[in-house]
This record gives sequence, C-alpha cells and structure tokens, in this order.
Amino acid sequence: MLRQWIQVTRQSLLSYQQLYLRISKSTNQKFSTSSALLVKDSFVTWKESDSDNLKSSQENFKNESPKQLLENSASYQDIPMAPDDVWIKGPYPQNSNFNQSQAKFSKRPPNIDPQNTSVIFFPGQGTQYIGMGKDLLKYPNVPEMYEAASSILGYDLLDVCLNGPLKKLDKTIYQQPAIVVASLAAVEKLRDENPNALEVCVATAGFSVGEITALTFAGTLSFEDAIRVVKVRAEAMQLASELTPSGMMTVMYGPDSRLGFACSVAKEFCQHKGLPDVDCGIASYLYPHCKVIAGNDEALTFIEHNKSDFRLKRLKRLPVSGAFHTHLMKPAVEPLKTVLEKVIIEEPFIPVHSNIDGKPYKKIKKIRKQLLQHLYSPVKWEQAMHVIYERSQGTSFPRTYVCGPKNTLNGVLKMCNAKASESCTSVYS
Repeated sequence: MLRQWIQVTRQSLLSYQQLYLRISKSTNQKFSTSSALLVKDSFVTWKESDSDNLKSSQENFKNESPKQLLENSASYQDIPMAPDDVWIKGPYPQNSNFNQSQAKFSKRPPNIDPQNTSVIFFPGQGTQYIGMGKDLLKYPNVPEMYEAASSILGYDLLDVCLNGPLKKLDKTIYQQPAIVVASLAAVEKLRDENPNALEVCVATAGFSVGEITALTFAGTLSFEDAIRVVKVRAEAMQLASELTPSGMMTVMYGPDSRLGFACSVAKEFCQHKGLPDVDCGIASYLYPHCKVIAGNDEALTFIEHNKSDFRLKRLKRLPVSGAFHTHLMKPAVEPLKTVLEKVIIEEPFIPVHSNIDGKPYKKIKKIRKQLLQHLYSPVKWEQAMHVIYERSQGTSFPRTYVCGPKNTLNGVLKMCNAKASESCTSVYS
C-alpha cells in the first residue's frame, strides 16, 4: 500500500484547491474534486520542499523488495466484501503462486495427515460479555484459576465477569485479564471433552492480548506470570488511553478505496487542531478488504464524516478504550518491559505465531522484544492465517479450535480461508 506522507508547515498559506492539486500530482492519483475540501477546517500550510519529501517517500516504496511487499500485504481483490459471501470455487486465491506463499515460514510442518492435527486460537479485546466463564466453572481447574488470578489482580475477577457492570468490564484493566482467563478456562473444557485436540496441536496464535494466552498455553509463561504480565499490560495501556482520547474502528472497503490516504489526512487534521499526540493508522489486518484502524477520537470522527470521499464502505467503532497497536500506546512500553524482565520465559513447546509478522517465535529474546513492539505495532492476523493454512492444492487442513469468548475469529478465518474454516470449532466461554 502506498504510504502517504504529507508534511506541512505554517509558514505560508495556500488555497485548499492548490493543496489538493499538489497532493494529486505528487502521488500520481486522481481524486474527486470534493477530496480537496477534506482539509477545509485544517488550515493546512505547505512548503516547496515538502514535494521533495513526498517524492522521496514514493521512491522508498518503489525500492521495497517483493519479499517485503509479500509479507506486509496479504490481500486479494477477488475476495468478497461481506462475511457471508465466501469462496465457492475453493480456498485458493485466483492465480496464486504457492512457491511465494508465506507458509514457508511455518516452523514445524506436520509429518502426519493434517486432518489428524489441530490449531488453537485465542481471541482479544472486544469479545467480552457479562456472564462469560459461567458455564466453564464445572470443569476441572477452572474455579482455582479464577481464584489464583483474583489474588494476583487484587479484585474478584469472576465477579466482574459474571456481574459486571458491562461499563466496568469494558475497561482495559478488567477486560484483558478477563479474556485471558476465560480463554484458558475454555482450554480446560477442551481438555476435558476432547483431550486429543490438545495432544495433536501443531500451532497456536492469539489476537492482540490473546497472544499472551497463546504463549501461556504453549508453556512459555506460567499461569501466574501470565496474569502478572497482563495486569501490568492492561494498567499501562489504560493509562496511555487516558492520556489521549482515542479508539478503534473496523473498516470495510473496496479495491478503489483510499484507506491509507484517509488515515494520513485525518492525522493532518488532528495536528492542525493543535492536539499534542496524534496518530491514526491500521491497527489490525483482519482479512482482505477489512482492517481495523485506530487513532485519536477526532481522527476517527473525521474519517466517519468523510468516508464517501475516501470510498470506504462500512465503519464500526469497537468497544475498547484506546488506540491500541498505534504509537499512542508508546507510554505503556516501559512498564511492560519491567515486568517482562522479571518473569520466567521458556521456549514454547508448540509453535506460537507472532502478531508482528505472522511467523512462529524461535527465540526467547525475540518473545520479550516483540511483546513490547506488539503494543504499538499492527496485528498481522491475516498474514498469520496465510502462514498457518496456505498449502498446495489437495493437502488437507488441520482442525481449528477457538478457545475464548464469542466466535469472532471463526468468521475472520472464514474470510481468509473458507476451506480451512469448515473444520473450525468454537469452544465457548
């Protein structure tokens, strides 16, 4: 995706139409005349040298290697736009080249029939609901897990999950521990009802905070240390969110949309309103033509009001309290770094696919490093799905289990790989 870097100063004032013409000429894109009005309230100024900056950014994009482009972009324009519209001719994109597949990054390809293996996923924030975990208390170890977590957290986690109120549960400091424990409780249900699914697991991954759940499931963190890490992570992210009013929003768009440009213009809009800390960009790669963006509240509102100019189709705010996976989370890095240096981290006994690049973790040092990057870097879930599931035609897919609240990840897998999703099961919590 062409990144639009629009650098401005306040030294000279040009008309909105002149700015529009400069942007159009520099990026070699044709925009509707109404796009020039997007900066109407921004009082944008411009320097002659800024055109050189834009050209330099374009040259950097052109020089990016095919390997980098492949790893950072896993979208296909022939994928349908709605979750109910799935591939009907098979799970493989048209004209795809398996030799360039991200599946080559898979750490341990199974030597047995993939149908006799499993993959386990864990959800992230936004999947919480009042009453989650209630039906899991009958399974072994689950009540003890909630008690242990509550003693570390300093409050009754089970009570918050069962009784809320929802406004409280939606807060990051409660939401993250609640989802992690509920997801691990769902593992206990799976262990009780289908222990073989755990024994034949060949890969795991977790969305956002779900990555800590996946690392715990894979033996990298003990349960107690995982709760300690999540406690600090949630508190630090909550504080970072309170420093700057911000949020997240799911965006559905088409091949002619300008999502990257929308985020760039929204950032400029916020900067010229005089906001001290500004960011707006892609926070999560979900599936083709569907991303989550995050940033200042003013930036998201700007995009909502002008979505037709950027040819965006559907927008939906998420029930979270901050712009996670953007640079607005940088204040949370140091507290998380401190706690990660204190806990014991082991090598995972099954591959855990990172949100940073979709590839399996290989070194303990990299786990610590990427868990910090994870706070302000986008979640590349779509890329991880390609690493895990892409294979040559005729090869079977593993059974997939989603352990955690709701079944959001089931729908995302369906849009990334319809065939693989046919054997995907939710382990409800």
